[in-house]
Amino acid sequence: QVQLVESGGGLVQAGGSLRLSCAASGGTFSSLGMGWFRQGSGKEREFVAAIMWSGGTTTYYSDSVKGRFTISRDNAKNTAYLQMNSLKPEDTAVYYCAASFWRFGRGIADYTYWGQGTQVTVSS
Repeated sequence: QVQLVESGGGLVQAGGSLRLSCAASGGTFSSLGMGWFRQGSGKEREFVAAIMWSGGTTTYYSDSVKGRFTISRDNAKNTAYLQMNSLKPEDTAVYYCAASFWRFGRGIADYTYWGQGTQVTVSS
């Protein structure tokens, strides 16, 4: 059973940066496709970014974060990251890490395992 633990959330001013981490355990991390999703208050969970298993040579981003956010992975540390720059108040949400073996994509259904989430709040 894969367990995912997010960290790095917090309060930041608009224009600032945060880096989220997702530490995985219980499986071979390099075999996991990883994704980040977010859910704002009163909103549905939405796709943010995804990275392919192994070397992570393929990545996907939502249009709303493309050019501002970067997803990456460090297989030696069993950790995925989401670097968030030029943050906007509309980025405020709970951010969730997700994973699946040999699979990744833009949909919630593409992922088997989910973390508990970390709150990101961007003040104007």
